[in-house]
Amino acid sequence: MNDSSEQHKDPFLVALGERLTALRSRHGLSRKILARRADVSERHLQNIELGSGNASIQFLRQLSQVLNCRLVEMIGDEAISSAESLKIREILRGRTEAELAQASAALVEIFEKPSSESARRQRVAFIGLRGAGKSTLGQMLADNWMVPFIELERQIEAVAGCSIPEIHALYGSAAYRRYEYRALEETIRRFPRAVIATPGSIVSDPSTFNLLLSHCYTVWLKAAPEEYVERGLPQCDSRLRADNHEAMKDLKNLIESRAPFYSQADEIFDTSDITQEAAFMNLVDQLRGTILSQDKAFS
Repeated sequence: MNDSSEQHKDPFLVALGERLTALRSRHGLSRKILARRADVSERHLQNIELGSGNASIQFLRQLSQVLNCRLVEMIGDEAISSAESLKIREILRGRTEAELAQASAALVEIFEKPSSESARRQRVAFIGLRGAGKSTLGQMLADNWMVPFIELERQIEAVAGCSIPEIHALYGSAAYRRYEYRALEETIRRFPRAVIATPGSIVSDPSTFNLLLSHCYTVWLKAAPEEYVERGLPQCDSRLRADNHEAMKDLKNLIESRAPFYSQADEIFDTSDITQEAAFMNLVDQLRGTILSQDKAFS
């Protein structure tokens, strides 16, 4: 019975469900939280993600507002794109990751006006999930190099004039992304030299993430899923405990969905199975060749 049902699913609805699931995972939202923030039925959302439900435009619009994406990105309908955007999409279709990275760099060079390489390397920004050591190692590194340490979440709250939970509750996810972009823009303007710890979800907004990559030397701090749970994630979501298989599966999906974005960092540093002191020493050694020696940014 189930096999027959799977065979008769509409391919468009299946693809829609897969895109929606990927977008939700990229933002680190559980199905329950997304449904609550978008004010939609969790059961209906589940059916849509499984490819067995038919969503209204208003339903998808409510989800897109929370996920901070255009409706066309969720639907995947290329028919309404302009001729030039279709041309660009066709040129990029089927390209390798290396070729796409080359194209992305060319577009950034044309439109984003990135910092010079020497200036970019004077700001080191940590990306990755909570619990990888961004705040702890970031503060230690900033103290060692005698430069400011900036937690971008605190800058976001300063720009908004309220806490991050209050931003989401009062103004919504789209407003949070605007505050996040403004906070990063202001941080780049004010601090030519700094170590910056960014929110784990910064990769969810392309414009903010591109701004970060263009003006900061980025380091992806990563760890094993179990270590994320032990170090930091329980403070944010009590469901994420090592003995909760469903929650652990959600965490692994989150890591998998964000990994392609995190991997765009200039450096990758794994903090798994290592003491804080050893991690710091190894990180300093890893960055010495690229940051300290070549550009003497923090000398």
